[in-house]
Amino acid sequence: MLIFDAHLDLAWNALDWNRDLRLDVSLIRKRENELLMTGKGRGVGTVSFPELRKGKVGIFIATILARLMRQGMMPPLQRYESMPASYAAGRGQLAYYEAMVEAGQLRFIKNSKDLQNHVQRWQEPVSETEPLGFILSMEGADPVLHPSQVHHWYDLGLRIIGPAHYGVSPYAHGTSTIGGFFPMGPDLLKEMQACGMILDITHLSDQCFDEAMELYGGPVLASHHNCRALVPDQRQLTDDQIKKLISRKAVIGAAFDNWMLYPNWVRGKTTVKESGVTMNTVIDHIDRVCQLAGNSDHAALGTDLDGGFGTEQSPGDIDTIADLQGFPALLKLRGYNDADIAKIAHGNWIRFFTNAWDKK
Repeated sequence: MLIFDAHLDLAWNALDWNRDLRLDVSLIRKRENELLMTGKGRGVGTVSFPELRKGKVGIFIATILARLMRQGMMPPLQRYESMPASYAAGRGQLAYYEAMVEAGQLRFIKNSKDLQNHVQRWQEPVSETEPLGFILSMEGADPVLHPSQVHHWYDLGLRIIGPAHYGVSPYAHGTSTIGGFFPMGPDLLKEMQACGMILDITHLSDQCFDEAMELYGGPVLASHHNCRALVPDQRQLTDDQIKKLISRKAVIGAAFDNWMLYPNWVRGKTTVKESGVTMNTVIDHIDRVCQLAGNSDHAALGTDLDGGFGTEQSPGDIDTIADLQGFPALLKLRGYNDADIAKIAHGNWIRFFTNAWDKK
């Protein structure tokens, strides 16, 4: 079955982690181990283009991730001292995607016609060289130099913006912070709505979530989010937030990061074995969204499987992203019928973007 994954940090992996995503995951791991690359996620990565094809993850949201330095935060990857540097890094990540399009690895999806044509290709038997489709998103609006520059980014192919990531951005409070939008934030949302840029509420603080839902009248999604009722943390969505998203016809992608799946997970300490996290744990979160909605129209996947971690922080039955092909069978065992499974696997995201772009 076709899988639509709503969150992959591919350019960040290719540039900041220096991974050749054209290689099998096994070769990327081997190289990192041979070069004694140490640190979280090294030698245990799960995502590459061949693995995406093996798992028929034929379409995904791919990110630009180039955030500013935050006071008090350690400065490893993708943190810059100035917005111009963040902008330049974001343009560099866009250039990577464009290079992969030119090489025939990827297909840039920018409108409803692109989407429907690509999905049709991937619903048929697919050759080993069929391009993977991506919709471009920005995780943290730090590379947007000023609100009106949203139109420039839209012209470059960007279709989704999440105003903040971890900490604060120039526009908004994000994960692990308390507060609302900064002075430029409402103008950012205004310009996004004017040009048809979709809002990703992922990583917004609770106050920013509420403000965004009031200020922004366009299409809203949650690319990679789980349920706070199951894993208490500000990074997750409350039931009330989920209900508000449902009322806006949003889709919520379930994340496969174990700290979002297991209460009190400690990065670098808690193990997959002791936690018992599997893809069935992800289904617990999907099922809660479905129960709150009363249907399966708002639950989907947004794995974030390449988000700075690997098998040490992924469900135990995931070795590479190709293992997502086993997810539909697990949904069936949990009582979901074929139509609902197809919606969760790909249909809900396809419907969401078709509606968002057709109404533009």
